[in-house]
Amino acid sequence: MAEKITYVNSTEDFDNLIAKEKLVLVDFWAVWCAPCRMIAPVIEKLADQYSEKITVAKVDVDKHQELSIRYGIQSIPTVILFKDGKIAAKEIGVKPLISFTKLLDSHIA
Repeated sequence: MAEKITYVNSTEDFDNLIAKEKLVLVDFWAVWCAPCRMIAPVIEKLADQYSEKITVAKVDVDKHQELSIRYGIQSIPTVILFKDGKIAAKEIGVKPLISFTKLLDSHIA
């Protein structure tokens, strides 16, 4: 299931990804973050469920601090939906699957 998730390796990778894909759901997380581990199965389900419609990516905030600063990430997990390269929605903290499916459906429709 998780192979449908793109792990960002550099700022350049990230910039190319959000520029090239119409809808990108990005999970800003860290290895040590317990809430991030709690939300991980939800992110994996979304990647699976919406694999034809969106790109799902993960950004490790410890490895990519410049992206955290750029997008004002002060608390993790933070999930940002990018539409055509711009922020369309932002969710902070652990949320149930239904919150994300409603969010995605409203931007896909």
